[in-house]
Amino acid sequence: MRPLTGLLFIAACAAAPAAPAAPAAPSASHPLLGIWLLSIPQLGCSETYHFRGDGTTFVRSAAEISESEFTVAEKPSTKGFYKLDDKVVKDNGKEDCAGEVTKPGLRATNYLRFHPSGARFVMCRDESMEACIGPFERMPAQGI
Repeated sequence: MRPLTGLLFIAACAAAPAAPAAPAAPSASHPLLGIWLLSIPQLGCSETYHFRGDGTTFVRSAAEISESEFTVAEKPSTKGFYKLDDKVVKDNGKEDCAGEVTKPGLRATNYLRFHPSGARFVMCRDESMEACIGPFERMPAQGI
């Protein structure tokens, strides 16, 4: 994610075991990048997702704040879905909108289907519209 340079880093790497590779960052024009809001009226709650260009996500859900690393397909499949792989790397240990606490290390694969406008998407369990949540709606880039 963040390139490190310098002789000290090179020397340390020579003696250290190999670290897992950082996720591949999406292209700067990927439709997922930006801030998205998921409203959950039945819970009286909303979640904010900031998909960043370095392949990381910042999420706020009720009292929970978490960060993850993600990879996303550059182009949709023939069925029109983008495959999203996500791994939670940090969590503040507080409850999300559903009253649950997300554990670091949790991995998930979902499939995204964007509206032609690019202003919303749904997140689905597989490449069908049978089990999806959303819509996630694009927010102005104000930070969260």
